[in-house]
Amino acid sequence: MTTRSGACLCGAVAFEADGPLREVIACHCTQCRRTSGHFWAATSVPLDRFRLVRDDGLAWFRSSQAARRGFCRRCGASLFWAPEGDARMSFAAGALDGPTGLRIGAYWHGEDAGDYYAPEGPPPPPDRDPPAELHATCLCRACRFTLPGPAGDITACHCRQCRKLSGHYSASFDANEAAVAWQARAGLADYATPGGGRRGFCTGCGSSLWFRAADGAFSIEAGGIEGRAGGRLSGHTLVADKGDWYDIADGLPQAAAW
Repeated sequence: MTTRSGACLCGAVAFEADGPLREVIACHCTQCRRTSGHFWAATSVPLDRFRLVRDDGLAWFRSSQAARRGFCRRCGASLFWAPEGDARMSFAAGALDGPTGLRIGAYWHGEDAGDYYAPEGPPPPPDRDPPAELHATCLCRACRFTLPGPAGDITACHCRQCRKLSGHYSASFDANEAAVAWQARAGLADYATPGGGRRGFCTGCGSSLWFRAADGAFSIEAGGIEGRAGGRLSGHTLVADKGDWYDIADGLPQAAAW
């Protein structure tokens, strides 16, 4: 059996799993979209083939009576889904180090996908009546804010940082940070990335919220928008760094670098 290793972006949580690993399941439920910032993709193994190597940053949030979600409270990486009464651990494909050798085998809860993309194939047409105001929230609702809508063009990023933090890959849209009106931010924290940017997330549930680049450019994670975002996935960037467990088959423009 091949042993695979994985970790969050900052390394405060690390784990090992003895193969074989289950095929990857991509989940579009509201909970997965809020925690990851887009949608989540995970593989799993029985608990007797899973080991935590480092748990300095590990935190858990009970997202439902059926499961807990594990994340890093230092960098905000979305890592684990632990079902109650089932001796298995699901973990993000994006957390694995190196090529995974896996493939997506199923898409779950496609009916809950955001309005800006389709679970498979090209995104839907642009919204003809886009919302004038957007409402965003983390999963536990400790962080909530509004901002002017619509979201407009949404870009998917496949860089290693986005894959490690989201668990799959990210999708975000540019916004005016000064126009963000916070209703609650008790759990808000940010993490300084190696490239000089900062990523905002909730320390209560691990939800990804925003990214501020080193040059000050600000973007919002599309998965955190409640209801319609009024935007449309318009392209993919840094695809040279994409994960090996998925293909990009929506027909949108792809850029190998930023």
